[in-house]
Amino acid sequence: MQFILKRLLAVTFSLAAALLSPTSHAQAQDGYTDLIDGVSLDGWNIIGSANWAIGKGIIESNKPSGFLVSSKSYRNFIIRAEFWAESNTNSGIFIRCQDQNKVSSSNAYEINIWDTRPAQEYSTGAIVDIAKVNPIHKAGGRWNTMEIVANGSQFKVTMNDVVTVGDARDSQFAEGPIALQSAGGTVRFRKLQIKPL
Repeated sequence: MQFILKRLLAVTFSLAAALLSPTSHAQAQDGYTDLIDGVSLDGWNIIGSANWAIGKGIIESNKPSGFLVSSKSYRNFIIRAEFWAESNTNSGIFIRCQDQNKVSSSNAYEINIWDTRPAQEYSTGAIVDIAKVNPIHKAGGRWNTMEIVANGSQFKVTMNDVVTVGDARDSQFAEGPIALQSAGGTVRFRKLQIKPL
């Protein structure tokens, strides 16, 4: 009888611990992993002269020009991001980067965050030089959500629940790190999650 009570108590404590850990439970349930933890830059390398800072769960930069580059490489995935930008901010989320020390839209896919880009067809929500944004979407002065799907040669981008790139295809780059850009104005990220496909 005493053994049964001890066993029942152990099971009860295990269940309570699982229920009191909503973050890990939520991640396991939907398959997403946090790439930024809101308290450190672990898992990221800084290149360039941007002034990346972290605090209150947010990564921020307001100085050009540089990147945070993930130490891990990714192939096929869905990214969910939440970001804030000024109307003149020049930033972006780069995927499948081919050179971790020199990131650009010529050696990675750049999902743009730049409302005032001179060529508006590749402004916020576009994949630069690959897929034009339609409709043109403005992100300045508020928090925005972005979802990026990269599956083989197929790409899709959704911003604030509006599809900005529906079915783009390109096969230049198959795998590589992710990079966050600071090229002018203030940009903040409070969520960046990835789910492998």
